[in-house]
Amino acid sequence: MTELRGVGIGRGIAQGPVVRMAEPLPAPENTPSTIGVDAERARAREAVAAVAAELEQRAQNAGGSAQEVLEAQAMIAEDPTLQDEVDARIDSGGTAEWAVHDAFAGFRATLEAVGGYLGERAADLDDIAQRVLAELRGVAAPGVPDPGHPFVLVARDLAPADTALLNLEQVLALITTDGGPTSHTAILAREKGIVAIVGVAEAAHLTTGETVIIDAAAGTVITDPTAQEKDRAEQRAAARQSAETAPLTPGALADGTPIALLANLGKPADAADAVARGAEGVGLFRTEFLFLSAAQAPTVAEQRESYRELLAAFPGKKVVVRMLDAGADKPLAFLNDAHEENPALGLRGLRSLRASEDILREQLTALAEADATTEADLWVMAPMVTTVEETKYFTDLAREFGLKTAGVMVEVPASALLADRVLAHADFASIGTNDLTQYTMAADRLLGSVASFQDPWHPAVLRLVGEVGAAAPASASRWVSAVRLPQTRYWRRYWSASVPRASRWLPRRWPMFDSRSLSAPSMRRKASPRWHWQRMTPSVLAMPWQKPSRSSPHIRNP
Repeated sequence: MTELRGVGIGRGIAQGPVVRMAEPLPAPENTPSTIGVDAERARAREAVAAVAAELEQRAQNAGGSAQEVLEAQAMIAEDPTLQDEVDARIDSGGTAEWAVHDAFAGFRATLEAVGGYLGERAADLDDIAQRVLAELRGVAAPGVPDPGHPFVLVARDLAPADTALLNLEQVLALITTDGGPTSHTAILAREKGIVAIVGVAEAAHLTTGETVIIDAAAGTVITDPTAQEKDRAEQRAAARQSAETAPLTPGALADGTPIALLANLGKPADAADAVARGAEGVGLFRTEFLFLSAAQAPTVAEQRESYRELLAAFPGKKVVVRMLDAGADKPLAFLNDAHEENPALGLRGLRSLRASEDILREQLTALAEADATTEADLWVMAPMVTTVEETKYFTDLAREFGLKTAGVMVEVPASALLADRVLAHADFASIGTNDLTQYTMAADRLLGSVASFQDPWHPAVLRLVGEVGAAAPASASRWVSAVRLPQTRYWRRYWSASVPRASRWLPRRWPMFDSRSLSAPSMRRKASPRWHWQRMTPSVLAMPWQKPSRSSPHIRNP
């Protein structure tokens, strides 16, 4: 038995025989054209148009977030700048095949140099180029194999066009050697509820036919599993399946302690679905959707309407809105277009907003106006706050606009270690364990080669979480919540557990539960893949004020 590690998508588990994806088409050679420039241009345009039309058709068949991804791919295929690059290479005497290959490779290199979220879009260019090459050569584009039986698909990466239309009766799970948690493979795997692990570099050695267990919750692939391991995996899969039929009730721990389950949303259109699935409010609404696709900052009126749509869906319920979190893997030309060698440590989060305070003020204005016409309990918070001075700056500004509840994201060790001073000014703190883990472990959370360090349960990270929780009791009426990676089946949609008044329970006992206790009866919550609870074990969660015991009512013994 060998254990391979990667980044798990969701909490599912599956097992089955491996089937490897076919290798991509070989790159064309740079040989002179024999048919002339005009003919080569025509061939290239016809091939691109055919691929774009196919992607549009797949988008219509797929629906949902997959439709958005595939429509974007179709637009990329026909991008005028790319077409100009292809034409330039044809004008230099190259064939349509070489021109397409080289032009797309150039754009790929540009995106990879940017890194982060945009870097992971490079794989999309590969897929489009492969499809155009196949069209030019008159052969079938590389796609998902069909061995005639259920299987675990192993690939370097998977094209959005293939991921969107996977036959879920045949594909038991997905393993990729490349990609990260924000790649389109990961996004669409969440959308379709596919058990998946990405960034498993050692999966390149897996062979067709061998049996593996894919444990997305643990981020592991087990090769050559024993009969006992197979049985355990089957039992866990069955337990998750049966939990789907459990009744929907308010969130609570196994001992009855209420813990509100709050939606984590990326756009207002997701609100209705969150309410239908029992969300008790919104623990994190990410406002980037308004800005990332815009050439310039949206107007106050545009923002106000979006925020009003969101708030109107949650009358009388808490809605936590994070201010624009740009920079690092989400660069915006109108906010910060300066080149940075290490953008994750550069002008991002509140730092970039402070440098362009007009954008921050406009966002606060829009939120205040939306709040005035709706009944939700609006909370606002600033991203990537590092110092006490930054905390005071933001909370004072938010209150200047009449927003009554202002807090901060604790995403760096500095603010976690100074949590008592931060909470002296902020009404609440939300722990962003993605970035807190990244900065604590010095491991880029989008870099597959250091994925094994991205462990939010590492004692160093948990100690910082404990510092924030311990600070809440010293700050009267302060709240602490925690959010995690989008580990559910839907793109840009996941859930966070917001802990009301950490002072109520943190100094006495950290609520702990085993992954086997996360079924709907024990949590009193429908445990669909959208509801995401992380495993907390007593060995790593011992806080300075108490050594937990297995008899603690917060621990559900197996």
